Amino acid sequence: MRILIVKTSSLGDVIHNLPVVSDIRRHFPDAEIDWCVEESFAAIPRLHPGVGTIIPVAIRRWRKNLLKADTWREIAEFRRLLQVRAYDAVIDTQGLLKSALIASQASGPVLGYAADSAREPIAARCYDRRFHVSRELHAVARNRRLAAAALGYAAESEPDYGIEASAAGFDWLPHRPYVVFLTATSRDDKLWPEANWLSLGARLNSLGLSAVLPGGSVVERERAGRLAAGIPGAVAAPAMSIPDLASLLAGTRAAVGVDTGLTHLAVALKVPTVALYTATDPGLTGVLGAGFHRNLGGKNQIPSPDAVLGELQMALG
Repeated sequence: MRILIVKTSSLGDVIHNLPVVSDIRRHFPDAEIDWCVEESFAAIPRLHPGVGTIIPVAIRRWRKNLLKADTWREIAEFRRLLQVRAYDAVIDTQGLLKSALIASQASGPVLGYAADSAREPIAARCYDRRFHVSRELHAVARNRRLAAAALGYAAESEPDYGIEASAAGFDWLPHRPYVVFLTATSRDDKLWPEANWLSLGARLNSLGLSAVLPGGSVVERERAGRLAAGIPGAVAAPAMSIPDLASLLAGTRAAVGVDTGLTHLAVALKVPTVALYTATDPGLTGVLGAGFHRNLGGKNQIPSPDAVLGELQMALG
């Protein structure tokens, strides 16, 4: 059986889709599973040994360069790659018009959400078969239910993200156990107050734990550096790739993160994780996994450093 999964973005959504691969491989051990994903997130499905060919798409970049000939050559090559193999099932777990149009370019029957289940109901018009999946389920459960209905099995076990990473001995790491602080997110209203990070970091330092603060963009690394300078024993990480971030997380005692894809990556790697929500409700998109994980806060609710430390102490024993 050959299957193509279409889940292009964003980082957290792509991570939420990893259990689908584990489910399919559990029920169809010989299945060949390819994945179409936005190029900037391609490193995530590569972490799963059950994924075969990654087909990167560059919609975000192409939109900015539609007048360039190179863009149209890339689009033509992308369409060619989608049609190289004949698939028994092309499953669009994203449920957007853009993902549905991508899926419809592949060679094989296209399966997706029914109009009342898709994030964009118009996407359902592109599917050969449609399935009703409650919009009240967590995003991980929705992905799994759709794939299970499409392929005829039941997804009833705990989600298995199926990824592992080896802890890397970066020479800039502190020389004692550390906790990763994931302070950066896409919206300012999702940030946790800097004073709270400083308070939590100081208290962890008194317990013999250093804080390590990665950041992606220049602004994020500046924030990480500013916070690290105010926390005894803390280290601001250099710019890192997703595989390196996975290795950093693999070596940590725990992670504390705001509403960002990397916090979901920590949970996927079974790292004890406390997720902080200040602007959104974590009910349907909060961290979810098999290991220790906690969602704190919510819309207009800011978790206190005391609450976070209490959860960390339980996680660390």
